[in-house]
Amino acid sequence: MIQTVFGGADPREDKPQKKSFFDRMKQAVTRTRENLASRIDDVISLGRQIDRGTLDDLEATLLGADLGTATTRDVLANMREKVDRKQIDNADELKRVLKEELLAILTKAAERPAVRVDGVPEVILVVGVNGTGKTTSIGKLAFTLRAQDKSVMLCAADTFRAAAIEQLEIWGERTGTEVVKTKPGGDPSAVLFDALQSAKARKTDFVLVDTAGRLHTKSNLMAELEKMRRTAGRVIPGAPHETLLVMDATTGQNGLQQARMFTESAGVTGIVLSKLDGTAKGGIVVAISRELGLPVRYVGVGEKPGDLLPFNPTDFVDSLFGQAS
Repeated sequence: MIQTVFGGADPREDKPQKKSFFDRMKQAVTRTRENLASRIDDVISLGRQIDRGTLDDLEATLLGADLGTATTRDVLANMREKVDRKQIDNADELKRVLKEELLAILTKAAERPAVRVDGVPEVILVVGVNGTGKTTSIGKLAFTLRAQDKSVMLCAADTFRAAAIEQLEIWGERTGTEVVKTKPGGDPSAVLFDALQSAKARKTDFVLVDTAGRLHTKSNLMAELEKMRRTAGRVIPGAPHETLLVMDATTGQNGLQQARMFTESAGVTGIVLSKLDGTAKGGIVVAISRELGLPVRYVGVGEKPGDLLPFNPTDFVDSLFGQAS
């Protein structure tokens, strides 16, 4: 039986955040910035001449920030050319060029636009392995959209875990958002069908769909996701309009293999990176952009409902180096 649950609180009643997005991003990447800055300072200390040896030492620094082998190799290859041509001859210039290289990778991925949606609702399928913060990220996204005066419906299609349904209901209460659910073990596509029909009738702006992060086998999981995609497209042509993969920043390179699986099989169009504030290896953001070729749409920077920020490549890179361009 499909059930609809209504939440109570309205996030628009909360006081607005006083800090700018840049200030909040800077605070979120504090551990990464301190780790990166101290290592770079060690590499270029004592007035050392900038040469290929400097970049060899910088390689360990970038790997330590979790840029990954492939991304680090690409960044340093471009920098070595500049060093050979004597275009980098001091510490400030080294940092400036490094910032440019990181920003170029992030900007290229960010240029992949979200699908333009004509009419409502816009359907966002959210996928990811259990434990990455998927359901929490959905709740935070609902809060963000509600604070923009958008109407939102949550679809509890992770019927594999009773706890996921309960957690989404809690977020519905916290954000004043309607939740459509069924009993644990029910058909995810059936609850999605009901949610989309209801959202169409009510002209709801957004439907955020929580999906299972685990079934008995990988093939079962991907078959279920594909079935849900077909269901969404039958009810609302072009849906899902966005498929967001939630990744845990603290898992670093280990999370990339899981991300590749979902990217290949689930039609992922963007990344939500949770728990960015909990790691000293925030360079994973750059690795995701380069190795998956996907834009990071949002980053989680804390535990509060409002701690989900739209990702801005310039603010992120500036935050890693402690100052705006």
